[in-house]
Amino acid sequence: MYVLDEPSIGLHERDTLKLIRTLNSLRDKGNSVIVVEHDKETILAADYIIDIGPGAGEFGGEVVFAGDAKKLAKAKTLTADYMYGRKDIIYTHDNPQEEWIEIKNVTLNNIEKLDAKIPLKNFVCITGVSGSGKSSLILQTLLPVARELLNHAKKVNKVDGVEINGLEKLDKVIYLDQSPIGRTPRSNPATYTGMMDEIRKLFAQTKEAELRGYKIGRFSFNVKGGRCEKCQGDGQIKIEMHFLPDVLVSCDVCNGARYNAQTLEVRYKGKSIADVLGMSVGEALEFFKAIPMIAVKLKTLTDVGLDYINLGQNATTLSGVKHSVLN
Repeated sequence: MYVLDEPSIGLHERDTLKLIRTLNSLRDKGNSVIVVEHDKETILAADYIIDIGPGAGEFGGEVVFAGDAKKLAKAKTLTADYMYGRKDIIYTHDNPQEEWIEIKNVTLNNIEKLDAKIPLKNFVCITGVSGSGKSSLILQTLLPVARELLNHAKKVNKVDGVEINGLEKLDKVIYLDQSPIGRTPRSNPATYTGMMDEIRKLFAQTKEAELRGYKIGRFSFNVKGGRCEKCQGDGQIKIEMHFLPDVLVSCDVCNGARYNAQTLEVRYKGKSIADVLGMSVGEALEFFKAIPMIAVKLKTLTDVGLDYINLGQNATTLSGVKHSVLN
């Protein structure tokens, strides 16, 4: 049995068809081939399709369709609606294209004497098949010059002979890559976005916290005081398996809450800080709607479709796609 997780990612349509032929070849030799996919052509080429939904995160987890492509065409699921044109993403472009970044005389890797113009105040996508020069143009040519001019970066590697105009119209450059937001259970959406500091302040300002003399540090799971010392604020205990991968199990003292019993007795609007970290972004947006410093960040996560993730969800369980969005 072969199990493939989104094998079509990054492929040109021509290469996707080659991939499908390879998968069919594996099947024809008597193998079972299971593919997790979003690509339309790959889905339609499957002998049997299982559609999971109806939403994401806690709103999903159900089989909403199972059958072949002909039956999928008649199914009433979001996947079927978009694949067969019953629903569509409508985008209208009305942004003026009056100011530009001009890149001239680029010769690098597969690029030879290229001139390009990129409009400012627009959402611009650089596309092309693998090896066509996308990264060479933007990451190796434009980005180093922008970092030097706008962010005052030192020792950048610039491409010789290139002229770039228009960057003076900008104030800074922000580079977002697909690096994980964290590699430990301590990193989560609340800490990464800065919400955690504001949440800790709210709990420290409650009457119960003031009566007990609890300061903001009491509500951190990274330092002694308010955290569970059995798991040291991880909420999990790592069991080393020697020749097998380590196993994480819920802490038997705090039951995954990260905090000790005294800290969890402090409530904000009836919720402990562990309850808050267990909320989805959508739930938290309603809960903190009167707190602008928190609500604006939750609204951003909701706007990009991340309303289903939990505030305290371990960064190690977030997919690579969401990482870049969270950036």
